[in-house]
Amino acid sequence: MADWVVISSLATAGGTLVLAATTYASVRSANRAARTAEQSMLAGLRPLLFPSRGDDPAQRAGFADGVGVTIRGGEAGVEVLDGRIYIGLSLRNVGTGIAVLHGGYVYSEVRTASVERAPLDDFRLLSRDLYIPPGDIGFWQVAFRDESEPQTAELRAAVEGGSFSVDVLYGDYEGGQRVVSRYGVRKEGEAWQLTAVRHWQIDRASPR
Repeated sequence: MADWVVISSLATAGGTLVLAATTYASVRSANRAARTAEQSMLAGLRPLLFPSRGDDPAQRAGFADGVGVTIRGGEAGVEVLDGRIYIGLSLRNVGTGIAVLHGGYVYSEVRTASVERAPLDDFRLLSRDLYIPPGDIGFWQVAFRDESEPQTAELRAAVEGGSFSVDVLYGDYEGGQRVVSRYGVRKEGEAWQLTAVRHWQIDRASPR
């Protein structure tokens, strides 16, 4: 005769196993959907800064000591006054989110894409908030006023030589998705031409 207790136990165990598998599949599907939604949301907040176009309007970057530097579209603005160096970059946000600029690092030589960026702790932070809306232009700026700093003297020589590089740190308005973008600055005639060199992702996997 059939042992109905054993059969009932096996049937219950089988049903529980099926229910567990179904629950596991549902949870995995929900997790995938949540990750997809999160990625879509982050993509909508993601900024990406390139040099502005040559036909974009000029901008005026004002500094705390009253100096102003004019930055034409697609260019950098560079001024040397009484040993002090003032630099501004005209940038366009080609991403989908607001770019919040945090700071930057200026190299006194040309840095190619193969040369690793400086550590974030070495970046100069901005003394005021700068934002660039998606699809619009804005600028990044920095000043070197202390002539006793070796970097100031080195950068002055680079300006006189007509070329240097800049890494700019920025992210989304929630403080995430930080990016370091490297730009080359080269003097051609009276203009300081600006070129995008490379972009590093800080808070997510790099595409390379």
